[in-house]
Amino acid sequence: MKPIARALADATRKLSETSDTSRLDAELIMAEALHIDRDKLILSPPDREVPKRFWSMVKRRTKGEPIAYITGRRAFWNIDLHVGPGVLVPRPDSEVLIASAIEHFDGTNGPGRILDLGTGPGTLLLAALDIWPNATGVGIDVSRRALSYASANARRLGFDGRLKFRIRNWADGLKEGFDLVLCNPPYIADGAELGPGVRDFEPDEALFAGEHGLDAYRALAPQLPQLVSKGGLAAVEVGHDQAEAVVALLAHDGLHATVANDLANRPRAVLLTRN
Repeated sequence: MKPIARALADATRKLSETSDTSRLDAELIMAEALHIDRDKLILSPPDREVPKRFWSMVKRRTKGEPIAYITGRRAFWNIDLHVGPGVLVPRPDSEVLIASAIEHFDGTNGPGRILDLGTGPGTLLLAALDIWPNATGVGIDVSRRALSYASANARRLGFDGRLKFRIRNWADGLKEGFDLVLCNPPYIADGAELGPGVRDFEPDEALFAGEHGLDAYRALAPQLPQLVSKGGLAAVEVGHDQAEAVVALLAHDGLHATVANDLANRPRAVLLTRN
């Protein structure tokens, strides 16, 4: 057996004790260690020695550290984002916000101005700017570390001339309207159980929102009506059991709500429009 294949098999066995995706984890780590894409690793694995850093990266994963922190990047929609400790790891569930926005603006020129509340490493905003090349955007976050990642991602993707990042608490002080408002706020209840490594590694301020996980929505409720332009859309991510409560909080002052499901057919986004 060639060294790379043997190392992948050994790493998969080690990671199976702590991960439900042990083979995928091993392949992603190996691809990063070799500085190649995972597709190339699978289709045409190099015949060479295993990089020493591969095993140190595997050890980090056995302790529950997110793969995205170990490799330093995460794919989201059609873009790749650089991420690291101190920022929320982009998740596939959040793609329902982008899919809902595409459906809303189908047949139009798309949104002209986009606002991303709690932008983190720029996940939603940069994905939207990639889809609508004539749009401009504003990304808001309270974390300087998150915004440093967002700014670097924007420069790397060539979007830095089309957006601004601001450090503030949600939409405090914003008076302007936007065609598209995107928001993935913290929505996990303080005492909730989480998957391996999440509580230990990802930032609390991006995860937890009070006893019932609704504190961020309460803060957003008085701000959203003035932010959504006529004909526009606000797409707000929610926990799978929170849609009804969030609709009750946000659908007022001319905003009308519907709910969109994620790929697992669970309620994942509250969509607010102004007719």
